[in-house]
Amino acid sequence: MNSNNTATKWITGSVRVVLWLLFAVNLIYLLASYPRVTPWHYGSLLHLNGFTILIWTMVSFFSALISSYSKNYLKGFKYEARFSVLCLSFTLSVMVFVLANHLGLMLIAWLLSGVFMSQLIGIDRRWGEARQASKLALKYFATGTAFLGAGILLLATYAETTTLTGIIGQVDQLPSPVVLIAALCIITAAIIQSSMYPFHRWLLSAMTAPTPSSALMHAGFVNGSGILLTLFAVVLFTSDTLIILFVIGGLTAVIAQFAKLLQVNVKQKLACSTIAQMGFMIMQCGLGFFNAAVVHLVLHGFYKAYLFLSAGEEVGKSNPKANPYIRIKPLQAIVVLIFGLLGAWLFTFLTGKHIGLNSGLFLTLIVAITVGQATYNIVKEKSLSYTQKLVLPTVLFIVGISAYALMYNGMTLLMADVPMAVIHAPLTGVEIGFGIVFFIGFFIMKLGIYRKYPWLFVKLMNLTQPDPKTVVMYKSKTS
Repeated sequence: MNSNNTATKWITGSVRVVLWLLFAVNLIYLLASYPRVTPWHYGSLLHLNGFTILIWTMVSFFSALISSYSKNYLKGFKYEARFSVLCLSFTLSVMVFVLANHLGLMLIAWLLSGVFMSQLIGIDRRWGEARQASKLALKYFATGTAFLGAGILLLATYAETTTLTGIIGQVDQLPSPVVLIAALCIITAAIIQSSMYPFHRWLLSAMTAPTPSSALMHAGFVNGSGILLTLFAVVLFTSDTLIILFVIGGLTAVIAQFAKLLQVNVKQKLACSTIAQMGFMIMQCGLGFFNAAVVHLVLHGFYKAYLFLSAGEEVGKSNPKANPYIRIKPLQAIVVLIFGLLGAWLFTFLTGKHIGLNSGLFLTLIVAITVGQATYNIVKEKSLSYTQKLVLPTVLFIVGISAYALMYNGMTLLMADVPMAVIHAPLTGVEIGFGIVFFIGFFIMKLGIYRKYPWLFVKLMNLTQPDPKTVVMYKSKTS
């Protein structure tokens, strides 16, 4: 027993040191090279640029942080050493994926990241539900990999090249049907990994994963779809399939936000929240703002890692309470509207965007709604004075939007070598129509109108149930 404990401590300690060293090296290199990371190639196999280092820094930080957290959380857990090894393996697979230029290596790394994550979901092999959740997740990930493989194989065959840079350079010369089919395959792979509807079941069924595994999954793994779509942005633009991402992302964001309000389990709430946030990220990709999507996935990683790692504390301090109803007074509505518009103006000013009839208009409107919602949460607070209700929103939106704009501009510079990281596409009738539907659905949710329709409640509850085999099949079996 003592020898096993010693080996476990040595493995987990070594992995922790390696992960923190990886993060330190990546961060130092990123800061030293900023804003222009010199591209580096290793034949046709590897390609490193600013985007590569950015993702490396992010994923190594989250892995190192979660590994350190697990030191106490998983202490005495039979599979603690296995968790550490899988955590390191997952990190390296993601790093190889964004470094790969050869399509075969990229596909292998994508598959391995899914395999390692499925193992983390079912890490407790003694638990029947965990084994089923792992199998279900792996089935989804393998399906996504098959679609990705089909898409890049089709492109490679017609372009007669096995490299990502080669395909990007020739994609506008390939037959339109070929590019369209390949783009649809890549989109399918992305929405499966980010658990978009109707592929959301694997994430809702992954509650058997210990909290550190869930944190790594929600902060890093599901974000991989944003990385994939960014790498193939040229293919998506050439095939004119961005509108598909916009619609799928928007529908998922609204449905998942509705579903989140119905959940009573903390981890299920967080799962629905992740699905909704991935929907917003996919929407940004659909608008042509892949740089904004990358900013979103980084911020979501920080936010969701914190929420999962503090989930136990949240449960301990929570008390049942009635759902809040939004009753906004006329004066409050005016204040919310003013601050929302000011927030949108500040965002366009700091990011250099101009409000016009292009895809950037939706991004600006989302910022305005976010600022307006934060303002409402402040002005409705009875414990604050009138002066505080005017000062706090001003301070918060100036600081918040300034920080976001700083990150947005910084990451845009790092992504200068990524083709079509920012596409200011003109608005289409489909985008305008769906945008109206999206915003109507958003306000129906926020105003609580959905509570008047029991059928909608039942539909959403059924839609967000995990696979039965991951919940109730093995209660009397643990071997």
